[in-house]
Amino acid sequence: MASLSELQRGFAAAVLLGDRPALSRLGVVGGRLDADARIAIYRNNVLANYRKALAATFPVVRALVGPAFFGAAVDAFVRARPSTRGDVNRYGSELPQFLAGYPPARDLPYLPDVARLEWAVDQAGIAADAGPLDLASLAAVPPERLGSLRLRLHPSVQFVSSAFPLLRIWQANQPGHEDERVDLGEGGEALLVLRAEDGVAIHRLAPGADAFLRALGRDRALNDALELALAEDASFELGEALRAHVALRSIVAFSAPPASSTWERTA
Repeated sequence: MASLSELQRGFAAAVLLGDRPALSRLGVVGGRLDADARIAIYRNNVLANYRKALAATFPVVRALVGPAFFGAAVDAFVRARPSTRGDVNRYGSELPQFLAGYPPARDLPYLPDVARLEWAVDQAGIAADAGPLDLASLAAVPPERLGSLRLRLHPSVQFVSSAFPLLRIWQANQPGHEDERVDLGEGGEALLVLRAEDGVAIHRLAPGADAFLRALGRDRALNDALELALAEDASFELGEALRAHVALRSIVAFSAPPASSTWERTA
């Protein structure tokens, strides 16, 4: 007799993959419908739920390709990379990578990046919260120790880079947006995604600022992050960047190596 886990795996294979040997091992009997027809009911319901959930997470992708294309892509994605979690609303992180290799999307090279931006927006919206940076504690740090600080980013911060004008594509497909013209030849951009007080916000980043914030996100010291930023853009201004991203609440805390002073750690 098959174990419960074996039955569950067989059921999933029959529903998602149309695995006929798995279906026959389930021993579905009874009623006027055969096993194929019974499993098809589950299959249709499962795929419909995935289409609905992923349409909520990737509305711009769906708008760009249309409902039929999107539904077919989701069906193929679910079969290729089935969810390992019970909550379909937390499913979809691999869709951008899937779209990059999905043959019907070959003529839409920007589509995977649009999906990456939408996943970043989704993740920023559900990330943990954090209070603003304690400026008084930061001001108490001795000047000679500033370069060793680790500045902490807001938990919702996400980075997305693209060879295409990604923000323009995203904006052109928002409800009520009037100008839907996008010139793909405008070039690429780096974007910062984070949750603000009034919802998730998307900001363009200059190359230096992008390198700087990404370095902070990798726990690099302030001096190291500044060096990386200047390597990207010799005109990068540290003070200007700090003021801007403290105001945006991209930067919300700091820590430093142990010291004898009273300001050893602030969060």
